[in-house]
Amino acid sequence: MLFLIGLWESVRGFIATGGNVLYVVAFALFLMWVLMIERYWFLTSTYPKLRDKIISEWDARSDTTSWYAHRIRDAWISQASDKLGARMLLIKTLVAMCPLIGLLGTVTGMITVFETMAEQGTGNPRLMAGGISMATIPTMAGMVAALSGVFFSSRLEAKVKIAREKLVDSLPHH
Repeated sequence: MLFLIGLWESVRGFIATGGNVLYVVAFALFLMWVLMIERYWFLTSTYPKLRDKIISEWDARSDTTSWYAHRIRDAWISQASDKLGARMLLIKTLVAMCPLIGLLGTVTGMITVFETMAEQGTGNPRLMAGGISMATIPTMAGMVAALSGVFFSSRLEAKVKIAREKLVDSLPHH
């Protein structure tokens, strides 16, 4: 319990040093990870049932060679692809937004530095240090959030592509 209190105080101190933009970075990071975990969950638990259902329905068809059968096959593949790719664009958008949100923190931190310089002058570097940290910490946080998202979203995208290709290969095109 004492460890959690110390951890919470460290996080609060980090956010106080970096400014309120860190709340936006944290929200974007949280949403991005919730969506990525949901996609991994879909790929490992829900999609295999859907894939097996489509394959069994295709294998149960007596006609797999006509033009109509091929259109049905294409429709099933398209529906499965839509379900596989759901929310991937949103995940990629959140990954791309994290550094931009961090840059917003840089701008707000530099505004704080300039306000301090206008009010107090340039003679006291300690007063400017708070604005400098508000300028650098959100940028770092946005980059770290984006890096974690880039790695896992690219792996997720590769898994989606492989799952789609395996489905196409599982439905023989006669």
